[in-house]
Amino acid sequence: MALALREMRRAKARFGLLVAAVGLLVFLILTQQALQDGLVTSFVGAIRQQSAPVLVYATDGQRTIQGSVIPPALEETIRSVDGVGASGRIGQGTFTVLVSGDDETSNAALLGVEDQALGGVAELAAGRQPTAPGEAVGTSVDFDLGDRVQIVPIGVEGTEPPELEVVGLVDRGQLQVTPTLTTSWETFEAAARAVNPDADAILPNVIALAPAEGVSDEELVAAVNEASEDADALTREQAADETPGVAQVRQSFQVIFLLYGLVVPLVTGLFFLIVVFQKSASLTLLRAIGASAGALVRSLIAQVVLVVGAGLVVGIALYAPLSQMEVGSIALRFDVAAVVAWSVLILGLGLLSALVAARRVLRIDPIEATTGGGAR
Repeated sequence: MALALREMRRAKARFGLLVAAVGLLVFLILTQQALQDGLVTSFVGAIRQQSAPVLVYATDGQRTIQGSVIPPALEETIRSVDGVGASGRIGQGTFTVLVSGDDETSNAALLGVEDQALGGVAELAAGRQPTAPGEAVGTSVDFDLGDRVQIVPIGVEGTEPPELEVVGLVDRGQLQVTPTLTTSWETFEAAARAVNPDADAILPNVIALAPAEGVSDEELVAAVNEASEDADALTREQAADETPGVAQVRQSFQVIFLLYGLVVPLVTGLFFLIVVFQKSASLTLLRAIGASAGALVRSLIAQVVLVVGAGLVVGIALYAPLSQMEVGSIALRFDVAAVVAWSVLILGLGLLSALVAARRVLRIDPIEATTGGGAR
């Protein structure tokens, strides 16, 4: 370790540039990870944050809440399946709204749930759950407690659309990258009729289920799917992960992560290989005066650990403040698990890349010191 530190002190600029390069790579990787997580969450956060363990779509809906419509006959079939402990309607629509304090209208996704304990927001960031008509939980990046949200029935005259009051906030709860409000079924039904007064009935988009005692989520999913080919039951995690578009987003980012995974060992490996070439003569002399090959390799490994470790510290320090920001309507967050996983992976790749340089150190012949040779 002492040998490694002395050499790094003598070449501060060279090793400092490598630390900066590794730090920048770590920063870029963690930023891309945060963007991926934030984008996916903005698509399906409302599904993950709702409390129902099982969601049932219509097969024709292709596992999207917006495209699914549950007719009365199918709803009755779903509710009567053995193993259902509780059930409730969930409706979804995108409405033009005017938020108090804003001069211009915007779009918002409105989720109406028949039972707040089954399909409502599972965990609030602030405020309380809706308990009366006209109350709603809003996404924290888009709304504030006390906001009043007016449904605007564009092109429809003679209707009185409901006004919603935001009484609770939820983190990471958007749907389709849209400001999202969760309210009662009655309020959702009133909003839907305000923009479509000719509708005979407001049908649910999804049926939320909770299994009876002794029945697992997976068993209930299998029972519902077996009961009707028109029903597509999924657990909460499956519903979020298998929403169209989520897999494609993840695949796109995985290509980027693969490229970063190739760059890290190339940068560190090439650097230390060049260093070994440059100090070939001095390494040969050290071997000639009795320094063991193992000691020189340990010194090299120590340098790799110190450089990559310092780069990780720099990258994480740059990433930490960025992870508290919002990119448009996409909220980023500091993901400890991702930081630990990438840190271990990058350190492992750095050590792996140093094997080539270590191999050259092990091949040094001390006898060559008497002839002026270097590493072969």
